[in-house]
Amino acid sequence: MSKVIVVTGAGRGLGTDIAREALVAGHRVVATGRRPEEVEKTLGGPQDNLLVTRLDVTSLDDAQAAAQAAVDRFGRIDVLINNAGNLFTGYFEEISPAQMRQQFETNLFGPMNVTRAVLPIMRKQRAGHVITITSTAGLVGMEFTSAYAASKFAEEGWMESLRYDVEPYNIHTTVVEPGYFRTELLVDGSTTWPELSIDDYAPRTAPRIAGMKSMNGQQPGDPAKLARALLTIADQDKPLQRFVAGADAIEAAQDKARELLAQAEASRELGGNLAHDDAHA
Repeated sequence: MSKVIVVTGAGRGLGTDIAREALVAGHRVVATGRRPEEVEKTLGGPQDNLLVTRLDVTSLDDAQAAAQAAVDRFGRIDVLINNAGNLFTGYFEEISPAQMRQQFETNLFGPMNVTRAVLPIMRKQRAGHVITITSTAGLVGMEFTSAYAASKFAEEGWMESLRYDVEPYNIHTTVVEPGYFRTELLVDGSTTWPELSIDDYAPRTAPRIAGMKSMNGQQPGDPAKLARALLTIADQDKPLQRFVAGADAIEAAQDKARELLAQAEASRELGGNLAHDDAHA
């Protein structure tokens, strides 16, 4: 059944693949980006089932205008795919406070803005689905990604809790945790390198940057296949609440689950008997 699907960050990378695959599947697509003329060109020009509209996710006004434009054109919004994001790299001390705030503005408050604009429409419909793309870095902390991982961990917590807020209105939520996909995340414009430089970190920083740049275009994941998988989830009557995307991501999630279980068990002797003596189990 045809759905109205809003895709953020549709001008490049995975967002373009999602919008393109959704159009091929017969859905009506609201493709958003900071430069709508480039989004439209990337998707092949004007189409009956395509609405291209400007959206900088850090602007709540933009988000509300995009949501209204979607309703004006197609009458409803069935699926929101929060895809837009960027990557600030670096060791924590070399990431400036301004860069850390920018990372959160785009990766956390950005999807919050768009979701805040869309949820009233979905509640009125008593139907909808919010899909938010986080990262394996939202499950597993990694060297040189403290800002990115922090924003993605926060996004995970927000989405896990949002599920309970909106379930009574027949609105579903899905968190998507991709591994390494051949998108444009590692190109200039999507990735920002450390702003500060500290001598202690210098011998590690340069090879890290070189290594990340060398990965661009070599990632194993196919974003078109991921896009089709997301559309499959959007069509499910009971969508997955968490979709771990890619063999590398699945392995990382399993490793993290085993680590958490081991750490919980190791904490039992010291942490399992900290209640007041008069507290009842």
